[in-house]
Amino acid sequence: MNIDFYAAFVIGLMGAGHCLGMCGGVAAALTMGMPQQQQTNRWHYLVMYNLGRLLSYAIAGGIIGGAFAGVASLSGSSYALISLRLFAALMMIVLALYLGQWWQGLVKLEKAGQHVWKHIAPKANAFLPLRSPFAALPFGILWGWLPCGLVYSTLSWAAVSGSVLGGSSIMFAFGLGTLPAMLFVGGLAAQLKQLLNNLYFKRANALLLLAYGIHTGYIAIKQIM
Repeated sequence: MNIDFYAAFVIGLMGAGHCLGMCGGVAAALTMGMPQQQQTNRWHYLVMYNLGRLLSYAIAGGIIGGAFAGVASLSGSSYALISLRLFAALMMIVLALYLGQWWQGLVKLEKAGQHVWKHIAPKANAFLPLRSPFAALPFGILWGWLPCGLVYSTLSWAAVSGSVLGGSSIMFAFGLGTLPAMLFVGGLAAQLKQLLNNLYFKRANALLLLAYGIHTGYIAIKQIM
């Protein structure tokens, strides 16, 4: 596993506060409509829902990674992937500024994704109320396409991974990072969210990501020169 895998995991973990704001309500609400006698099985629903999310991330990463690897291969030039890596570095920097609350430009990407989401949301909501844990799997797969700046930024890394498997693994690692907060929706999640939303904690991690983004950009520029 390369450093991008671990970095993607850390981004998922750091961005868990953001994920709880966007998807935490869904994770909590999906168990509310189930029959009373099934309330003890809420973990089954949460696990299947989050498995669906991770599958959608992995699928998106594989598609992006494979597509850009194919384009680079057909072009017969390394400049295509180098340019993409430079773009990925820029997205890392933008993401670091967003997580550190220095600049909110990433929100514009989420707004752009709303055009696609408005067609997916009705299909996802058609599964509610969930009647079985298995129904939570396709529900989670569809909700995995919710417009999210963190997802879009990590997808830029998947694009320069060089393969379908590389892109899938990067996005899957990102999803794994979001799991602790998303699984423990409730009191524990509230405590975790308080830590993850601590400004000093966020900015310390954002600075690490910023340094990694700058380093990645430097390597890409060095390859061009």
